[in-house]
Amino acid sequence: MEYKHKTVLLDESIQALEIRPDGTYIDGTLGRAGHSREIARRLTDGRLIGIDQDQAALDAAEERLAPWRDRVTLVHSNFSELETVMKQTGTPWADGMLFDLGVSSPQLDDASRGFSYMQDAPLDMRMDLEKPLTAREIVNGWSGDELRRVLYEYGEERYAPAIARAIVRRRETSPVETTLELVDVIKSAMPPAALREKQHPAKRSFQALRIAVNGELDVLEPMLKAAVKRLTPGGRLAVITFHSLEDRIVKRTMQALAKGCTCPPEFPVCVCGKKPALRLLKPVTPSAKEIADNPRARSARLRIAEKRGLDF
Repeated sequence: MEYKHKTVLLDESIQALEIRPDGTYIDGTLGRAGHSREIARRLTDGRLIGIDQDQAALDAAEERLAPWRDRVTLVHSNFSELETVMKQTGTPWADGMLFDLGVSSPQLDDASRGFSYMQDAPLDMRMDLEKPLTAREIVNGWSGDELRRVLYEYGEERYAPAIARAIVRRRETSPVETTLELVDVIKSAMPPAALREKQHPAKRSFQALRIAVNGELDVLEPMLKAAVKRLTPGGRLAVITFHSLEDRIVKRTMQALAKGCTCPPEFPVCVCGKKPALRLLKPVTPSAKEIADNPRARSARLRIAEKRGLDF
């Protein structure tokens, strides 16, 4: 199947990284290698480490990065294992790291992956097909209270209690097996006014399940701290977020690392000894032209930070 994938905030991300031809860079969310291609083509003696938990992404990257393959190392892993990957690839430091937290268009558009609420498929939603937990297991096996929590916390779904109850009622008769079966259950729990909203009624619930299946939010803060630890002084960290939950985590973590001192405000002098690890740069959002060309970029935000020194 031929996929059409538009890389979000491409020029802005490359500019943020300030790529040196002899530098070492990490693309922690390789996807279809849109960002990686632009990094690799700017390298001469440098090196790029591309990480992705989706083997299909790595297979596609082999072809897309073929002209620069001598300076690229591809690794099947999750960015939560960043320090392990760097150790295994003999990469003690990096001059820049990029993390695009969005689900790639091929994953959304491939019906068999179960991410889409527009096409029928088995309830899967795994980014890494070697992992055991699927959306089907969550929908049919987790308690009503857990389902409500997931839908509310990860999807910010205001009808989470009603949807969770509807799922529990449905599975008492037969399991929910496919994406469109789940869409029907979700719709049945929502009032008519909600069904008439511009946003698809299942969008928030599917987002919530995807996040739960892949543990997306749990790994963000540890990953960011590991990334900053392994950046060279002056090295750049660039993170693209797509929804408010992950963006809040990224923003909060970066701000904490830029602040340094964690002493209570009433302390007259700092006793914790923590120094600022980052200098924050102004966040970037897509241009009107990019949004018009690629509506999936609408909610994207690029957060950029620079490593201050080796103290962290």
